[in-house]
Amino acid sequence: MLTVSVTSVKRSARVRAPELVGRGWLNTGDKDVHLKDLRGKIVLLDFWTFCCINCLHVLDELRPLEEEFADVLVTIGVHSPKFVHEADPDALAAAVDRYEVHHPVLDDPELTTWQNYAVKAWPTLVLIDPEGYVVHVAAGEGHAEALSRVIRELVKEHDAKGTLHRGDGPYTPPEKQHTELRFPSKVVVTPQGTLLVADAANHSIAELEADGETLIRRFGTGQRGRSDAGPEFSEPSGIALLPSEIAEQTGYHAVVADTVNHLLRGLNLDTGEVTTVAGTGEQWRNGPTEGPATEIDLSSPWDVAWWDGKVIIAMAGNHTLSAFDPIAHTVSRYAGTTVEGLNDGPASEAFFAQTSGLAATEDRLWLVDSETSALRWIDTDHVVHTAIGKGLFDFGHRDGDADQALLQHPLGVTVLGDGSVAIADTYNGAIRRYDPETGQVSTLADGIREPSGAAIVDGKLVVVASAAHRLEWPISPGDNEQLVAGKAHQVKRPPTILAPGEVELIVVFQPPPGQKLDERYGPSTRLEITSSPPELLVEGAGTTTTLSRRLVLAKGIDMGVLHVVAQAASCDDDPSIEHPACRLTRQDWGVPIRMDEGGLRRLPLMLGGMDD
Repeated sequence: MLTVSVTSVKRSARVRAPELVGRGWLNTGDKDVHLKDLRGKIVLLDFWTFCCINCLHVLDELRPLEEEFADVLVTIGVHSPKFVHEADPDALAAAVDRYEVHHPVLDDPELTTWQNYAVKAWPTLVLIDPEGYVVHVAAGEGHAEALSRVIRELVKEHDAKGTLHRGDGPYTPPEKQHTELRFPSKVVVTPQGTLLVADAANHSIAELEADGETLIRRFGTGQRGRSDAGPEFSEPSGIALLPSEIAEQTGYHAVVADTVNHLLRGLNLDTGEVTTVAGTGEQWRNGPTEGPATEIDLSSPWDVAWWDGKVIIAMAGNHTLSAFDPIAHTVSRYAGTTVEGLNDGPASEAFFAQTSGLAATEDRLWLVDSETSALRWIDTDHVVHTAIGKGLFDFGHRDGDADQALLQHPLGVTVLGDGSVAIADTYNGAIRRYDPETGQVSTLADGIREPSGAAIVDGKLVVVASAAHRLEWPISPGDNEQLVAGKAHQVKRPPTILAPGEVELIVVFQPPPGQKLDERYGPSTRLEITSSPPELLVEGAGTTTTLSRRLVLAKGIDMGVLHVVAQAASCDDDPSIEHPACRLTRQDWGVPIRMDEGGLRRLPLMLGGMDD
């Protein structure tokens, strides 16, 4: 059943937190951390993986909590990788550096601790009290306020009991090395032949000479921020140059996807002036998607491209594409439903999965969906097609026919002079080529440290080697393409074993302390369920306003994915408060399932609280 009572940190059935088990630790000065060492502290486990945009959102949401409760709270990131590349300890260390993770991180490549805590989604947050008991679990993002309320109750309770110990935690900051570029993301070539680079971890846009090394100037202070004065950025990524006639009307030449700020910024290359042109600075949760550009929330815009008379935005944070009209000053939904997955067809009905790279030709908008390791395109009739990609849980490095080829978390795509496309196959460390005429996939270069974008300079391909902090020219003239007969991989995350036939799906949600479900404007909850393949669900697909659903799973289908989107609105439960604080909690799950007659007939998913 759906639990809607107020969360309490005092529970009748107390669950002892399992030990933290993994391959090693980061940000601890090479010391192991055990739960017994943290007794007396409130411990927050953040189960994450660095490919996941929702996990990156949570890292930013937790920063104020970590600062507010610095003397009582120990945050520990439990890194449970999805992709093979993420299980590489050097890649994890680079990600911890890239995203400025300022707490200990447990490297859990075999998902041992993930399974011990029965985690089913990235990200998942688990709160442990000072006596070592699990008191709160929440999946997804947007839980900072709820966590803050629960932590305050825990502080009050354990202060009174004498079981709370204040002081520093085990975090030890690593040494940092200086490089001119730090984890650059994308590159474009200006009409003057210089290179504009989104220098993500330096929170700025760098302009380089055509050699890709000589710095001409930098737009941005280098400090994380969102002010137009200065100017300031926060992990900028994609850059799109506007047609000259559009630039003359708008007063800026380039549009920058200011990813962590959830903004688009206009950049005047003559004056250096930066203007916020779209977004509010708040992350989109559930509000309008169409209207005046600076009044519509965006969600982690990762790349931008000029196509179809507008700036198309890869909205990685909610698995959609939006369109920004710089003349009309509007933003509108262009494609996608917010469901994460791989589904072709009319743009308004298609599923995307963290679109991270765009490239336009006259008749196609090419895109890469990183979480489905897919290369796709949209045609002029606004129909979505997939060239390479199998779904959320299949990936690899394999060339040949496109329907058998595999990528691993690509972040960039570039159109080559012959009409083929170069794919920045990020987690394979490779540049791949797809030929639309023949349907063949090949490898142009490998051994590149996390390529994330590329551009054509004087007929040569310059590649952003993000984890190497530089631009590279990995493909020499006359090089032959390689054909890699690599392995196919599937995500290590174990599937949930369900029985065919009737299954009860329950999304557990408890409003945080002092709040209740918000019924003022209609139903406070919403549940949307689809499946891959669609025929997996005989009954139960669709949208309802309750957080439980009777499903009927088809017999004869061995494996599949349940796509679940749940949300719940809650507000302060105090009639004396004139303007109560309200929050919308939302989470998308892609639950891999395997069918077995002896499987479960109840599937609980934690949106927030504890499952009794």
